[in-house]
Amino acid sequence: MSDTTEGSPSYSRTPRTTPTRYKDRATWEQEAIHAILDSAYICHLGFVADGAPVVLPTIYARVGSRLYVHGSTGSRPMRGASGEQGMPVCVTVTQVDALVLTKSAFNHSVNFRSVVAHGTAYQVTDPEELDVALAALVDHAVPGRSAEVRPANPKELAATAVLRLELDEVSAKTREDGADDDPEDVDLPYWSGLIPVTTVHGTPEPHPGTTVPLPAHLRRYPR
Repeated sequence: MSDTTEGSPSYSRTPRTTPTRYKDRATWEQEAIHAILDSAYICHLGFVADGAPVVLPTIYARVGSRLYVHGSTGSRPMRGASGEQGMPVCVTVTQVDALVLTKSAFNHSVNFRSVVAHGTAYQVTDPEELDVALAALVDHAVPGRSAEVRPANPKELAATAVLRLELDEVSAKTREDGADDDPEDVDLPYWSGLIPVTTVHGTPEPHPGTTVPLPAHLRRYPR
């Protein structure tokens, strides 16, 4: 479900997607949420197995308002989501932009962009949708890569599973502030400021068995 906030399409707010602290840092705007999802590589998939919470890191990709999460056919989340009832999950994605150092230990923080999505995940079983999902998973990290490699064969497909989560109950939260020292700390003889954090893509390094020239989709890196 979605609505429109100040002319921009937004996901509907729910109690689970409304933070109890720093509500001013939250947004439900689809464009902002999609931008964060599209900029990261790893998500954390949370679910309950045998009565205990489990959180697993894995790769993912967004296609429209659907999130596809990669796994193996024998993994616990894939087994849990294989039935018609699906599996309740929580998926989170976080990007760290800076370490925030202040003159007091208490006020140290992190500048970040994060997304939290709740819902019921289902295993993708339709062959056509699975093709779309697997291509998206490859292209999420390296756009255009899926067209430059051998597709998965039947044995590989049998070992691979993908979860589908509709982006419905979802929100983003960000911090992009400076090092806000308390007024009584301003004159203390300590350093305060930001340490920026960035992801850097290096020059592609060919495998010794690779004889073809660097393809165009890799020459465009860093993205």
